[in-house]
Amino acid sequence: MLYHHIKKAEFIDRPNRFIANVLIDGRRETVHVKNTGRCRELLIKGCTVYLEESDKPERRTKYDLVAVEKQREGKQPLLVNMDSQIPNAAAEEWLKKGELFSKSAEIRREFTYGDSRFDFMIDDNGKKSFLEVKGVTLEQDGKALFPDAPTERGLKHVNELIKAHKAGYGAYILFVIQMKGIKLFRPNDSTHREFGEALRNAEAEGVELLAYDCIVLPDSITIDKPIKINTELNYELEKVIM
Repeated sequence: MLYHHIKKAEFIDRPNRFIANVLIDGRRETVHVKNTGRCRELLIKGCTVYLEESDKPERRTKYDLVAVEKQREGKQPLLVNMDSQIPNAAAEEWLKKGELFSKSAEIRREFTYGDSRFDFMIDDNGKKSFLEVKGVTLEQDGKALFPDAPTERGLKHVNELIKAHKAGYGAYILFVIQMKGIKLFRPNDSTHREFGEALRNAEAEGVELLAYDCIVLPDSITIDKPIKINTELNYELEKVIM
């Protein structure tokens, strides 16, 4: 997935979930943040961020913040795409390549089943499957963790996928890790234990869990390689900075 008109900037602060203040060529600018999560480990004063210029002149903010160079002690910064809207678009692009189903499969976005609206319904030669996409931006010591904040919506989706699988549908959860350099994916039990339990239950019931990293550039993101998943409860999971 490609962005257009990308601009490099320096992060100053984030007054609320929706906006941030940055420096662009020495000029202070308020920009829209395309991720309402906490992202405190990413958006640190002075870090480099990347903005996409909007093509809508009537907007209150001229730019969207879409990526950040995560600062890591003793290591090179890690480029992380933090646009919460892009994982679904990247997943659709990936699915259409025939990476999970056949290239002839019908792919539909935003499909309602039961009490949930899943990101995708795929009809592959009469076999219907539901796929839910979760973007992952939280990294610690080479591990990707989800969620970075309690997610009742995500919990509902997992439980609804279990019901769908029991009803005979294919059921998938795709964790799109919006960066490279990841060795392992884990549920973030330290932040939302109930989600981790639901994910373990889903895995036991036959819901297929997938995690893929991404090739991330300031102006693009592409789903790339599968990442090992470990759903076991780990009480030694680090206390992540929220």
